[in-house]
Amino acid sequence: MTLELRATPFDHPDAQRLKAAVQQVYVERYGGEDETRTDPAEFAAPHGLFLVGYAAGTAVAAGGWRVRDAEPADPVVRNGDAEIKRMYVVPEARGRGHARAVLAAIERSAAAAGRRRMILETGTKQPEAVALYRSAGYVPIPGFGVYRDEPGSLCFAKIIA
Repeated sequence: MTLELRATPFDHPDAQRLKAAVQQVYVERYGGEDETRTDPAEFAAPHGLFLVGYAAGTAVAAGGWRVRDAEPADPVVRNGDAEIKRMYVVPEARGRGHARAVLAAIERSAAAAGRRRMILETGTKQPEAVALYRSAGYVPIPGFGVYRDEPGSLCFAKIIA
């Protein structure tokens, strides 16, 4: 099944449905939604991108990036970083390479926007996400963001430029 990736506003109905589904996964696995603040404007060019993947006209995958630059309160984050958020593939479309396609498109877009490194936070209860990122060349980094001190939090980075 071919995946058509479309740049989509972060607050588009298809994006909202997929983001709600990934939040439900967080509730099931961690007991609550991701508390990281996100603003739809962060995922609009030139400061970010949100993609929705469509298979046979149905929204089945999503993911995006937003600009992150150095901040005194978060020393792991560097100027030139792009943070991955809300990667998700619906259960019935998994195992077809859709997550890898979304990830590759996110990386290309961030690099084209001048970003030098991708960063992300995931958790120990998402082994499929950890496997995807490791297989795509991401390496562990110290924690950052809302969950930087949480024992189940895992953070990764990959140089893209």
